[in-house]
Amino acid sequence: MQINVLRDLCASNKIKWTLHALKRIRERNIQATDVVNTILHGEAITHYHDDKPFPSYLIFNSDNISPLHVVASAGSDAAHIITTYIPTLDEWEDDYKTRRS
Repeated sequence: MQINVLRDLCASNKIKWTLHALKRIRERNIQATDVVNTILHGEAITHYHDDKPFPSYLIFNSDNISPLHVVASAGSDAAHIITTYIPTLDEWEDDYKTRRS
């Protein structure tokens, strides 16, 4: 899967939210529009080739007040939003793209 397929599905509003993702955006006060914006304009920092049922991407965006990570994949008919969170410096380097060892 290429990131552009995922972005095209989002741009066409063909999006399926997992229950996990919906729970996380409520718990973390993340706006759904920020999640979609991250997919459309963010940087894919990790590609999880072996994720099931579809390979997924970890996407980073810092256009918002806080940096944001989104994990999403592209199915045949929709983008699947798996989870989203605000990365912390406990787990990530200052660029929020490099995981601490």
